[in-house]
Amino acid sequence: MTQSKTPLAIGLTRALALGQAPRRLLAAGGLSIAVLAAVSLMASGVRAAGEAPPAGPQVPVVSVGAHTAGSSLAFDGSLQAVRQSTLSAQASGRIASLSVKAGDRVKAGQVLAVIDDRATQAGVAQAQAGVAQADAQLANAQAHFERTRDLRAQGFVAQAALDTAQAQFKAAQAGAAAARAGQTQSSLAQGFTRLTAPYDGWVLQTHAEAGTLAMPGSPVLTVYAPQPIRAVVHVPASLQALARQAQQIEIQLPGTDRWVRPAAQASLPAADPVSQTVEWRLDLSAADGAEQVPGRSVRVRFVGAPATAAAESGAQRLVVPASAVLRRGELTAVYVVASRGEGQPAGFALRAVRTGAALGEGVEVLAGLKAGDRVALDPVRAGLAGAVPAAAAQ
Repeated sequence: MTQSKTPLAIGLTRALALGQAPRRLLAAGGLSIAVLAAVSLMASGVRAAGEAPPAGPQVPVVSVGAHTAGSSLAFDGSLQAVRQSTLSAQASGRIASLSVKAGDRVKAGQVLAVIDDRATQAGVAQAQAGVAQADAQLANAQAHFERTRDLRAQGFVAQAALDTAQAQFKAAQAGAAAARAGQTQSSLAQGFTRLTAPYDGWVLQTHAEAGTLAMPGSPVLTVYAPQPIRAVVHVPASLQALARQAQQIEIQLPGTDRWVRPAAQASLPAADPVSQTVEWRLDLSAADGAEQVPGRSVRVRFVGAPATAAAESGAQRLVVPASAVLRRGELTAVYVVASRGEGQPAGFALRAVRTGAALGEGVEVLAGLKAGDRVALDPVRAGLAGAVPAAAAQ
């Protein structure tokens, strides 16, 4: 037996299908909320059963595999000034004045800081007085020796008197030399109270302020010359042999996509005992190093290492196509094929990865993936709602 619908119920169903607000029908027909809810559920059930879910985009995927790749090694490094000096106090005392601050430009020989030098000034004055006294004694001893020598030649004095005068003259000469050495020492001590710039450059950092007590060896400020500048990278000791066999070395300048070659390169002959890395120093040319500042991070890659050497070392790497990598600010990720549950088609899940060197059309993945994972070749489409792997959609 089929039950006929009332005109109000028919109108309500049409209104729900059209998206109209049900409160109008409530006001017009006085239908209760319970009846409205039942009719609404019935209408939604009819629509869900009659309509097919929207189809998502089909995205091609590729399986991640481990490969022996020796064509490139890439590491993070930093820029470093070739000429960088930390100026330290060589005399004890309070810092009387500090005439520069971080970021100031300085000239060679410019006085940057002065330590309280009243004690050294007194030492200089004392040394000067000692020199004057020694010179007077030397002049007196020389005159006495010359008179005694003349008298001895005339036979008026004994040889012993001449020997005594000669000894006094030599002692006066030694005393004058000692006084002058003391004057030089006091002058050096006076100079230690002034810190001067060793070359034209910039103040990188100040380690003390005016009024601070300075002790010999305590750092006061750091200066550096803007040119030349170099990139410093620490290569794992286990990969040092491959780095040495690279056909060329390239440096990515900070904030750009440019890769440049160093003007000169060198590696230290020993590895760090703690980090087990070897330091490489790569000098930039004047053109490439212009406007660069120490401390900025750079990317360094060793290109063209023989594949045979990599095969002998057994270095297996995971490589994905460069188009599969999604970069959004600090996030680097790929879309990996993931199950949505039993009876549901496979979809995509975003997974953060850490990438390494560029290997041809691919990118090395250092962490986040394993061999056998399937990743989307188009990460933009894979992020859309309902996206499915192309193979699973067929």
